[in-house]
Amino acid sequence: MAISTNPELLIFDCDGVLVDSEIIATAVHIDALAKCGYIISADAYNSRFIGMTDQQSYSIIEAEAGFRLPKDHHECVTAEIAKRYTGNLKAVAGIHQALEAISWAKCVASSSDVEKLRLTLEITDLHDSFTPHVFSASQVARGKPAPDLFLFAAEEMNTPAGSSVVIEDSVAGIQAAVAAGMKVIGFVGGSHCPPGHAEKLMEAGAMRIFNRMTALPGILAGL
Repeated sequence: MAISTNPELLIFDCDGVLVDSEIIATAVHIDALAKCGYIISADAYNSRFIGMTDQQSYSIIEAEAGFRLPKDHHECVTAEIAKRYTGNLKAVAGIHQALEAISWAKCVASSSDVEKLRLTLEITDLHDSFTPHVFSASQVARGKPAPDLFLFAAEEMNTPAGSSVVIEDSVAGIQAAVAAGMKVIGFVGGSHCPPGHAEKLMEAGAMRIFNRMTALPGILAGL
């Protein structure tokens, strides 16, 4: 797909880009997995599974562990994440100011399910900045790193894929944007991003990296 020189649409991932949520969610996931006998560190979990849907990560874990997770595993994890978000979740520093300064059309395209997205955006006062243009991997056949979600978002926003720019914090998300024929910029300002994460995003296909959301308007102006 040809990438336009005149971008029209800005597509944000949510977790780790709009909200600093990954460190909270990862802690819940690794605690729940440990109770099932699957031990993994936060760094390893983030490196392998951030950007994927929960269902994708569960399938990989079950195949490796050789057992099925409890039927209520996802329900329990989701409830605990929601509980911790309510008291601890914050928007990424500078995102509200950045959104106000960017005149492009904007939407969210996240691996989170619809209800989790709604809760996340409401807690951080971002819901009104994007609704109704909030899209979930549960609405497409394949999650990231497949391009389906980003292509769906662009179609729903009546914008060619090649005229879209994605802001992502995960390798899977970067790969999905590249596969969709979109420009993609890597954000490494989340508290979950370890040393060396920027290099991984560049290797996956990010055109550049930034770590302060207040820098985004200037970056976009230079495209």
